[in-house]
Amino acid sequence: MKFVDEATITVQAGRGGDGCVSFRRERCLPYGGPNGGDGGDGGSVYLIGDEGLNTLVDFRHRPLFKAADGARGQGSNRNGKQGTDLFVRVPTGTAVHYQPTGECIGDILEHRKQLLVAVGGRHGLGNTRFKSSTNRAPRQFTRGEVGESRILYLELKLLADVGLLGLPNAGKSTLLSAVSSAHPRIANYPFTTLYPTLGVVQASAYHSFVMADIPGLIEGASEGAGLGIQFLRHLRRTRLLLHLLDIGTVESVAAAAHNIRCIEKEISNFDEQLGTKERWLICTKADNMTDEKVKRFCGKLIDKIATKQPCFAISAISSKGLPELINALSARLAQMDDEREH
Repeated sequence: MKFVDEATITVQAGRGGDGCVSFRRERCLPYGGPNGGDGGDGGSVYLIGDEGLNTLVDFRHRPLFKAADGARGQGSNRNGKQGTDLFVRVPTGTAVHYQPTGECIGDILEHRKQLLVAVGGRHGLGNTRFKSSTNRAPRQFTRGEVGESRILYLELKLLADVGLLGLPNAGKSTLLSAVSSAHPRIANYPFTTLYPTLGVVQASAYHSFVMADIPGLIEGASEGAGLGIQFLRHLRRTRLLLHLLDIGTVESVAAAAHNIRCIEKEISNFDEQLGTKERWLICTKADNMTDEKVKRFCGKLIDKIATKQPCFAISAISSKGLPELINALSARLAQMDDEREH
């Protein structure tokens, strides 16, 4: 299934049922009076989170969602049936915007969380409502109101604990496939990852976390170059970023530092808050160097970029450094949970 992370839909709430004009007609009660019932309220439209969905592709083929109308009132003071509410399933992590103004209506971040997006029309009143001491045979009634109609822009932002970013062919997909059961496309050419991929990393028998891989970034990505600009927003909801750098093919420490600053610039230009998110440096393809050379290279690189962020050297193919990285990530995420609770 193709990954689709944005869609535009129209939601139409149901119309309220009209009120009824009716009079009680019985042989023994020639002047029985009005008994017209009210109409039923129109159905409303709700969006409801479903953790079993991971794409908005279904909305490309069904752009209109309409709730049921309310039934009109009947005689004998019988009210019309209310229109059935419509519940539209969307993936958890969906942001809902009102299309004409861009206003954010809400975020659906939890399974089964409901968001009201269109209110059903109010019911009309029957002629019973208008009787009085001076108007004993009213023929007035009101019609049901039209339900709300809205054009919505849906934007799916993946929910993950750890996000992977870096230049094309930095080893992001290889790392994700090595530490989880995810199977992203892996090949020796740029932009093999065309859409975000999620994987669950089992750190221990009692703790796991979700890792997200997005297409590689290139210089100018924040202005639309390459593929990454379409998916950078998915990293906004991650708690920790891993900046992957291929040290197996980089020419020098200076070139590696330039690559790091290039990615930092792009994510800061895209979103300043994203640029301040906690970020670890992961040197990949470390099996192409000796341990001593890797240690010396990483030391010089940290001095060059003047950072205090954690640095790990790994090889996803040989699993070198992976256990240490996973354990460190698990411990840091647990620490974040404790800090949030307190």
